[in-house]
Amino acid sequence: MPVSVKICGLSDRAGLDAAVAAGARYVGFVFFAKSPRAVTVEQAAELAVEVPPGIAKVALVVDADDAVLDEIVARVPLDMLQLHGRETPERVTEIRARHGLPVMKAVGVASEADLPALDAYAAVADQLLVDAKAPKDAPLPGGNGLAFDWRLIAGRRWPVPWMLAGGLTPDNLAEAVARTGARQLDVSSGVESAPGVKDAARIRAFLDAARG
Repeated sequence: MPVSVKICGLSDRAGLDAAVAAGARYVGFVFFAKSPRAVTVEQAAELAVEVPPGIAKVALVVDADDAVLDEIVARVPLDMLQLHGRETPERVTEIRARHGLPVMKAVGVASEADLPALDAYAAVADQLLVDAKAPKDAPLPGGNGLAFDWRLIAGRRWPVPWMLAGGLTPDNLAEAVARTGARQLDVSSGVESAPGVKDAARIRAFLDAARG
């Protein structure tokens, strides 16, 4: 069965066009200044209006305050907010109520000790992003090209849709799906030729693998 794919960290029209042409179901824009994939509100707004209907436009933020979120939501036509910081379940609830958009909460996984957080956030978020936990000294909370031990979530399910992320490439996609049962995948660095530079051929290869 094919899986749905989110191409995250899009920052230019070429990458966006490649994601759309390849069949991505979600496209993600990163609002985190430290990331090589960061976009401004103006850049994201210009890109978002070019996304065809039926493809979800997602804004990735990291511990953003209300003023930042207000500006993003007011100026960028979005379908979902992705919270990739240390937002508490209470903060997730606040953001959903304030902006009226579905919220996806990213949860980093490195060991069994990280799994209870998935249950806690599944109770308040519309979707989960199950990602590799960033190393303590990593400047980025995600997009580090790292995978986690997929056996940790084998057979686990939550009451909301979930997406697998972390170190995915066209080469390991099939194994990731087989081990975890994921029906949605998120990829960023795995379809780049350099940090922040999306590669059309790699995007196409990833989507082809997802359909296979």
